[in-house]
Amino acid sequence: MATEALQHTAMTLQDHLPILQILVPFFAAPLTVFLGSRRLAWPMAFAASVVSLVIAWMLLMQVIDGSVISYHLGGWAPPIGIEYRVDAANAFVLFLVSAIAVVVLPFARTSIGDEVPARDHTLFYAAYLLCFSGLMGVTITGDAFNVFVFLEISSLSTYVLIATGAGRDKRALTAAYDYLIMGTIGATFFVIGIGFLYMSTGTLNMADLAQRIATQPGNRTIEAGFAFILVGVGLKLAFYPLHLWLPNAYTYAPSAVSAFLAATSTKVALYVLMRFVFTVFSPGFQFEVLTLQFVVMPFALLAMFAASFVAVFQSDFKRMLAYSSIAQIGYMLLGITFLTETGATAAIVHLFNHGITKAALFMTVGAFVLRNKDTFYNDICGMGRRMPWTSAAAVIGGLSLIGVPGTAGFVSKWVLVQAALEKGWWPIALLIVASSLIAVVYVWRVVEVLYLQPPRKDSTATEAPLSMLIPIWIAALACIWFGIDTDTTLTAARIAAAGLFGAVGQ
Repeated sequence: MATEALQHTAMTLQDHLPILQILVPFFAAPLTVFLGSRRLAWPMAFAASVVSLVIAWMLLMQVIDGSVISYHLGGWAPPIGIEYRVDAANAFVLFLVSAIAVVVLPFARTSIGDEVPARDHTLFYAAYLLCFSGLMGVTITGDAFNVFVFLEISSLSTYVLIATGAGRDKRALTAAYDYLIMGTIGATFFVIGIGFLYMSTGTLNMADLAQRIATQPGNRTIEAGFAFILVGVGLKLAFYPLHLWLPNAYTYAPSAVSAFLAATSTKVALYVLMRFVFTVFSPGFQFEVLTLQFVVMPFALLAMFAASFVAVFQSDFKRMLAYSSIAQIGYMLLGITFLTETGATAAIVHLFNHGITKAALFMTVGAFVLRNKDTFYNDICGMGRRMPWTSAAAVIGGLSLIGVPGTAGFVSKWVLVQAALEKGWWPIALLIVASSLIAVVYVWRVVEVLYLQPPRKDSTATEAPLSMLIPIWIAALACIWFGIDTDTTLTAARIAAAGLFGAVGQ
């Protein structure tokens, strides 16, 4: 069922929710700069994010039954006009991104005050809103070229957000520059791929692309387009071995930026890949099947082990989390390569669970930075005594990262194992379990540093303020809640996966 907006002259506010999802944060960004007040910048950003969260929730409730909302910009029907298309898959991602934005902002108010010069605060929140609106636009649009446009909006603002960390560490500038170069290469590959698809089909609407591609099996131009799109999205996704920008970007960015990006940016890129793999090309596209199984799957498995091993030998808590993100992206990609609804369900639910887990962990890092000025293990040793609430949240996030039963991380890894066994690939199921055991090593090392080592004699660290603890514990408790109440996320993920596979016919 599709709700065709703009078909009637009498419109309600609810009919315009898809466009308002983008416009609210997009117009709030320049407004914060126009007002020119540091005192108003944060309230503006927070209010816009809360409104976006409410809109995302309303959209999710409308499509959770498997229906689709089609919003035609300017009254021009697709494929001629630009379409915003909302189904369970992208509504789920919209809700995650907006929820993370709302949770991180209260934490950011204190964290950014400590890590970013006061003169840059107004521009920081403007860039934050632009990044947020870009990610939402990438997720909601049904037009392939618009994916590129919104991807660039989010990427350009991300480079600025990472560079603001130069107030604490000048290496943030290098990290932002490296990401800019890699991101630009990725965007170039992506738009070339879109160009190949347009050359062969004459359309940019993703639903229309799916129908036209299905009638051209073996078209070499379309195959080249898929390859370019895969590399382009892979760079944005930090798909191993295209991940080299990520460790420095997450390590040297301000803590609030690391928390927001780790929980949202790569997740949106993963959604884009899933949209193209399952909807635009469909699992019946033979070139896609071979590429995913013989190229992407081996690299996904390699990422699960290689990045985890590198994480074990890190001496910086923040950098360890960055490498663990690369490993977790491997799990999500592995779910996609199964090309089954169960595999897609595992990827979607792990996308959500890893998002809340990394938000909790990177925010605890920010609390350690506030009190200890650094996140090297030597600097945070014994913080389990000095900062008990922050340390406890870090442990909960670590348990979810491992996939301990009762945490959100366990649910998605369990479904991923089920997907592997469903295909009869029991060696891959064993590899999933084995790679999770490596996470035990680097998470235990953090626990050992926090609780089993004495604090430094010159340390005067005290517990983080409530403005940081409340967001940290909202994310930490979410890791437990969604590990116990599994029906909510699993049901939404299953409906989203079924929608991705059946989207061509809608």
